[in-house]
Amino acid sequence: MTERPLVWVGIDVGKATHHACAMDAAGKMVFSQKVANDQAAIEQLVARAGQAAGEVRWAIDLTSNAAALLVAVLIATGQQVVYVPGRVVNRMTGVFRGEAKSDAKDARVIAETARMRTDLTPVTATDDLVIELTRLTAHREDLMADWVRGVNRLRDLLTGIFPALERAFDYSTRSALVLVTGFQTPQAIREAGESGVAAYLREHGAWPQGIPGMAADALAAAHAQTVRLPGEATTATLLAGLARQLLALDRQIKDTDKLLTSQFREHPQAGIIESLPGLGPIPGAEFLVATGGNLATFATSGPLASYAGLVPVPQDSGRVSGNPRRPKRYNRRLRRVFSMAALSSIRAGGPSRTFYDRKRSERLIHTQALLALARRLVDVLWALLRDGRKFTPTAPQPTTAAA
Repeated sequence: MTERPLVWVGIDVGKATHHACAMDAAGKMVFSQKVANDQAAIEQLVARAGQAAGEVRWAIDLTSNAAALLVAVLIATGQQVVYVPGRVVNRMTGVFRGEAKSDAKDARVIAETARMRTDLTPVTATDDLVIELTRLTAHREDLMADWVRGVNRLRDLLTGIFPALERAFDYSTRSALVLVTGFQTPQAIREAGESGVAAYLREHGAWPQGIPGMAADALAAAHAQTVRLPGEATTATLLAGLARQLLALDRQIKDTDKLLTSQFREHPQAGIIESLPGLGPIPGAEFLVATGGNLATFATSGPLASYAGLVPVPQDSGRVSGNPRRPKRYNRRLRRVFSMAALSSIRAGGPSRTFYDRKRSERLIHTQALLALARRLVDVLWALLRDGRKFTPTAPQPTTAAA
């Protein structure tokens, strides 16, 4: 009886349909077909691959929502799945003949890459809580992008008709936005007077302690401008509407933060993560999302630091050596988590500040010392999660690789 071969199946993931291409150990195509993003169609693909080979290994180029059903079915049927990043697929495409771009060719490139490489990241089942955190952090990121864009737009519009008022306040605060919902022009503030402005701010929930100073500053800005600028009436209407939208968006962000915090703290490792200086619930949730909720794929803190882009890579050639550079392939979110944690922790003092100051005394600039601290935080967090204990400044520090 002839032993059936080992087959690699590469799948170019799509929203409505995927394209699957199977290659044997000799690099010969076994089959290539389009597959609907439907459970029955995916199960039929798994059955076809199983009939064509004794062992099947799968490779996909996306792990986003479009691939959720595909990954779930493959894992539920006990398949081995690896992830081939889109950047790798793009580079590998140039190795093959022709310049044509198609789903079928991409699927073949994915299969060939999986056949030739043994260091690709396995795709495993993700915990429901991590999926929820993934959705929430993505939603919060969208809300924050809308917030920044809205505040910038409001400042730009206000500069066009009332630059003195734009300079007077920070429009990322609730009280300043409340002021703009009621007053957008110098004339409106002068007519209301200081008492009228203060009454409006109190009535609409501005910060009580800051109301007298805000009213006085707004009136001073109004007296500084007596010229009416073109388009003032229409711009004032737009400003009032935009300020109301930003107040509603601010409430959405705060509600999302509360939900994200409560969901994050349900994770069994949340207490350990939060115990590390600089890592609160929001960056902690982003850490869980970036790592998939466990450190099983990181044998030591080194691979985790490399995944976060905190390990320089050599760029040697010929007689040129010792020339490290910043890596190009790493998880941007994870790097941001540790970079922001390092920045926050030095403000609070303690061991992080001591480590940072020591690096500065070694003639490192601020950025270099901060990156060294971020690398050190990776070591500490990995050791804490491995040992299952919280960070305590007075306890002996974990003896892991030096930063």
